Amino acid sequence: MAEKIVQTAGREALGEFAPEFAHYNDDVLFGENWNNQDIDVKTRCIITVTALIASGMTDNSLKFHIINAKNNGVTQKEMAAVITHTAFYAGWPKAWAAFNLAKEVYAQDAAK
Repeated sequence: MAEKIVQTAGREALGEFAPEFAHYNDDVLFGENWNNQDIDVKTRCIITVTALIASGMTDNSLKFHIINAKNNGVTQKEMAAVITHTAFYAGWPKAWAAFNLAKEVYAQDAAK
């Protein structure tokens, strides 16, 4: 069994302001959904990146999930293929924005 995914960002950012949302974020989305074993974490990461690009979320949340994908085994070549494939269905400008974030994330390897 894979290492259990634990998330506390919801409580840290919104715990006092929106405790119910923080609960859903940390305990349900990341606690239950991300720990579901029906699909592996690498595939889940690819699905999440694709969904965020498709919805136009090309901000820090996408960058976080690209980092997460990289940390869960998605190679630079695979990420480039995922973004390219998504571009045809979600939009070329969204893919450009996603590539800018992915280049930042994967450049960290080249800098080492």
